[in-house]
Amino acid sequence: MIVRLRSLLTQWTAVVPVVAVVLLAFTWGRDLPGAIVALVTLVLAGAVLAAVHHAEVIAHRVGEPFGSLVLAIAVTIIEVALIVTLMVDGGPKSSTLARDTVFAAVMITCNGIVGLCLLVASLRHGLAVFNAEGTGAALATVATLATLSLVFPTFTTSKPGPEFSTTQLTFAALASLVLYGLFVTTQTVRHRDYFLPITRLGEVIDVDEHANAPSARAAGTSLGLLTLALVGVVGLAKGVSPTIESGVEAAGMPQSVVGVIIALLVLLPETIAAVRSARRDRVQTSLNLALGSAMASIGLTIPAVALASVWLSGPLVLGLSSTHMVLLALTVVVSSLTVVPGRATPLQGCVHLVVFAAYLELAVTP
Repeated sequence: MIVRLRSLLTQWTAVVPVVAVVLLAFTWGRDLPGAIVALVTLVLAGAVLAAVHHAEVIAHRVGEPFGSLVLAIAVTIIEVALIVTLMVDGGPKSSTLARDTVFAAVMITCNGIVGLCLLVASLRHGLAVFNAEGTGAALATVATLATLSLVFPTFTTSKPGPEFSTTQLTFAALASLVLYGLFVTTQTVRHRDYFLPITRLGEVIDVDEHANAPSARAAGTSLGLLTLALVGVVGLAKGVSPTIESGVEAAGMPQSVVGVIIALLVLLPETIAAVRSARRDRVQTSLNLALGSAMASIGLTIPAVALASVWLSGPLVLGLSSTHMVLLALTVVVSSLTVVPGRATPLQGCVHLVVFAAYLELAVTP
């Protein structure tokens, strides 16, 4: 019976990504009636769950930290494509889209996902234990990238408004790529052990002892299906974005809320995968996913929009408002205090979640 249920689950996770891409092909660029929007939303949810399944198969095959890196980069690359597409189609109102989406990703990952994982792990296992060296390096990189790309434009004077000049934007894009490349090298080559899960005694867990690793063929199939699922997630999220925009406008909320909602949808696969790792007491894997996604979101989005700005006619506003800068500073301080001990209680998880809730509340009622 268990074998049959597992077989049905495998078939389901293989079919849904294909259905999502087919549905995307039929709905792309069209006005969708209510019934189709409901269908798209249902398939979108299924594609998210399928993406999580295939990401875990790949992660089990290649091991940590490569597994979390695959999911973070895959989601972010497609997210960047979505941002650029929306900026091209959106006109002047999309001038802040890259900033809003990147900042939303930072808040969701560094406070929402991190807080939820720390809370789940500490409640289930007493303490959430992780490697402070690796997590601290990731946090420092995220803080630097966010400051260079999202804070500095508010204070520069070469161009009016919270915008970079061409030279400044080029520097920010190159710095983002260099920092992200150096971090990935550190994570996967030079100091890989800093990013592996650890036991309560601080011993590194280099293998997953609970099951045999899938074959290379199974991992390759999962990689292809993961790509299809992520394309479906991001594409279908764009398809329902007009409905989201209409609902946001009817509710009298700011346009930036649309970016927050889309970021929440796109980051759902990583959120579910991170929480599952936290439940298994693999908190370091959860933090790799969260902080790696924040880093990839900035490190890949800023260079992409910098390149896209060559043919985009409207302004590219990257500078954060004073409220958001305070939230970013609070996030960096709280995250630093969380990381230093290498372990966390439910209190630290709740503090991150409260900061995230404050961000959502201020996004709706600025």
